[in-house]
Amino acid sequence: MSGRRVSGHRARAVAAGLTAVALAGCTDAAARDADGTVDVVTTSYPLQWVIEQVAGPDVTVTDLVPPGGDPHGFEPAPAQVVELAGADLVVHLSGGLQPGVDAVLEQQPPAHLVDVADLADLDGDPHFWLDPLRLADVARDVGAVLAELDPSAAEGVAARVAEVESTLAALDGEYATALAGCRGATLVTGHEAYGYLADRHGLRQLGVTGIDPAVEPSPVRLREVAETVREAGVPTIFFDAAASPATAAALADDLGMTTDVLDPIERVTPPDDYLDRMRDNLAALQRGLACGG
Repeated sequence: MSGRRVSGHRARAVAAGLTAVALAGCTDAAARDADGTVDVVTTSYPLQWVIEQVAGPDVTVTDLVPPGGDPHGFEPAPAQVVELAGADLVVHLSGGLQPGVDAVLEQQPPAHLVDVADLADLDGDPHFWLDPLRLADVARDVGAVLAELDPSAAEGVAARVAEVESTLAALDGEYATALAGCRGATLVTGHEAYGYLADRHGLRQLGVTGIDPAVEPSPVRLREVAETVREAGVPTIFFDAAASPATAAALADDLGMTTDVLDPIERVTPPDDYLDRMRDNLAALQRGLACGG
């Protein structure tokens, strides 16, 4: 669907995950609890959203981080450590987004663990879900694991995977159409969480800070950003929905720029969901980028 080839590393990661599930299932054909459900624990909102799209009525999906909570500094409470250990499946993104959760899973591995870092072809930035096609890849691969855990649900899982792939392809199409005239534009952001989105649509991301939003930019970095903004005629600095706008706002004021908001979609409170926030981001990009006709 995406037109991207599956890397050898990613293909091996998927195969290894399925092999682990198959071996664990030799003594139990389906990973159902006594109440007939499969309990899945996710460790951040985007993973919760995509697993809920492919999981059937016999799957209970629980996210470790409460709605609106910050995944970055999240430390599992003792009860949540027990929850992770007892889950039929844990879906997690390792690599530093949640160091506290990484440590718990290393010390107490659950029965079945899917590490999305092995599936999404990451290049250091954890925010892969801002490219809908990467998220669709994860939907397909985790769907395959769910089908192995509960073969009786495989047909329904496959249908739901196809549906979410179609939805995410359509969302990618919305972005491609709306941003077609923006290729080559400079996207100035509060921090560098939008690399996959930028790469997908030919934008040049320039973060006031790096991937970690908690790191204050140095005076040298601020001068570099200011110089690029002046040279490229960038009209807007985007700051994160969940972060303080102070630095971006001060820089924008100094340079006579406007500010707008982009959401890294790490903290979402119902009734909003991933699709809502992605479309909000697209509207902000259309307002704030210097695009051709």
